[in-house]
Amino acid sequence: MAPELLAPLDLAFWNIESAGHPLHMGGLFVFDADTPDAAQRAAALLAARAARIPGLNTRIRPVWLPVGAAARHVAPDYDPLDHVHLAAPVRDFCVAAGALMQQPLERGRPPWAAHVLPGADGTSFAVLFTFHHAHADGMRAASYALSLLDPGAVDGAPTAADVPRPQKNGFGLRLPDPRKLPGLVRGAVTDAGRALSIGSAMARAALSVHSSPALASRSTGARRADGAIVDLRDVNRVREAAGGTVNDVLLAVVAGGLRRWLDKRGDGSDGVRPRALVPVSLRDPKDPGASGNRLSGYLTRLPVGEAEPLTRLRAVREVMERNKQAGPATGPGAAALLADVIPPLGHRFGGGLIARSGGLFYDLLISSVPLRGAHGLTLADSPVREAYPLAPLAPGQSLAVGITTYEDRVCYGLLADAVAVPDLDVLARSLVEEAAELVAACGS
Repeated sequence: MAPELLAPLDLAFWNIESAGHPLHMGGLFVFDADTPDAAQRAAALLAARAARIPGLNTRIRPVWLPVGAAARHVAPDYDPLDHVHLAAPVRDFCVAAGALMQQPLERGRPPWAAHVLPGADGTSFAVLFTFHHAHADGMRAASYALSLLDPGAVDGAPTAADVPRPQKNGFGLRLPDPRKLPGLVRGAVTDAGRALSIGSAMARAALSVHSSPALASRSTGARRADGAIVDLRDVNRVREAAGGTVNDVLLAVVAGGLRRWLDKRGDGSDGVRPRALVPVSLRDPKDPGASGNRLSGYLTRLPVGEAEPLTRLRAVREVMERNKQAGPATGPGAAALLADVIPPLGHRFGGGLIARSGGLFYDLLISSVPLRGAHGLTLADSPVREAYPLAPLAPGQSLAVGITTYEDRVCYGLLADAVAVPDLDVLARSLVEEAAELVAACGS
């Protein structure tokens, strides 16, 4: 595989990370162990399968040209045993996952890992998959993780045909065809206009902020993880009774859960409307071999200050409808698209500034990661019980929320700054309570 230049957004993710503030994403899968040695067998299977999955053997290295750029290439000394780790038995999978999420991935190797966590009770185990955001976006990271599980339960796992197609590396630059220059100029003008539009929208989003100090923190690098499960059938009952989409209901549960959590902390929720960044994938599902992050997003004001659950749901539905009508290429949520207009050297030297600027226009990340084609998942013949996506936590922010659905469950994965949010378990319970109140408010 020839070296493949990182796309601008991948390069941005690679450069905004620091040793004290890792920005990888995670997926915590919890299994019912079929035998006492299930965790050990699972670790052996993961290592064996990782040797055959295209893309897992690539690492990221700088290139001479373009100046400041970087490329993926096959690591000559790749050994899956360097990436699959069997831990000592643990009592709480989420506590263990939080501690592991604060450890940076080794940048000299392919930036991913699988931590196998045997349960202290011997009846369960978990696997925490971690992927650097420069290596894979949420959809591709989920695809990698699913491809490492037992075959037969996942439709569309990566195959050799899905190896990312290489771009020209730094030593094989190609001048544009002169006949295409008018189109290139028009494209540059269009990109500049879009950048100005997104930039002005970001500036407006930074005004009239109605967030809570609980959602902002001095970055400590310490991490805490937790999870909450909501019945997908209840979510569908609310959707059918109140209208909107499943995603609207899931966002409303977050808004109501935050309200309950803030009130229990004594921080107060009246008037609070934090800005939630909801990533939107621009990946073409018909192009499984496409590499790199393809992301935009919607900026959504969460109606935390609204006292009535159905009013909160209606407010979420209205703002999401406006976002969809405007499209994912406009508004402050499309800030990721600005990576395309920043030269590689700008990403290299401006990474720290970009990392610290996220809090200017959004207060928390809420990322939905679909497990496409997944059903009856197993590893070492042990069935998946829960699956929690753990979204990256931006500097200066105290909370990130990941959401996925598996079988008849909605799994909320919570990642927080451990110093700023010592009571993450309270927020997890609050999400479950809010879902129950929405069902009751709909008369279901």
